[in-house]
Amino acid sequence: MIDGLLILLFFQFLGEVVVRLTGLPLPAPVLGMVLLLVALLLNAPFTQRVATAAGTLIKHISLLIFPLGVGIVLQWDRYQENALALAVAVVGGTIVSLILVTLMLKFLMGNKHQEQGDQHER
Repeated sequence: MIDGLLILLFFQFLGEVVVRLTGLPLPAPVLGMVLLLVALLLNAPFTQRVATAAGTLIKHISLLIFPLGVGIVLQWDRYQENALALAVAVVGGTIVSLILVTLMLKFLMGNKHQEQGDQHER
């Protein structure tokens, strides 16, 4: 699993290097994950090692989000004047995300659902 974490960190580092050298207006970790996605789509040989590490991180995602909540509580006086905008952004972003994920799931699973329905009719 440690080798999978090192691969994930390598791609984050690679994102940092590319952003610093090119000046792209993207967060480096996001670019690193896009590069990782491209590598995985090209059937990179380290897929299983990354899957194990990613699964472990996903199991403990709440521990990764917890410091964010603590930071917001501790710095509330800085965010208080923009609280309404932040609340609207969080709620609106969540609703948009749910709608887009639902539409994508319907699109991707649409053919399977139709094929199963055709088989049941026969």
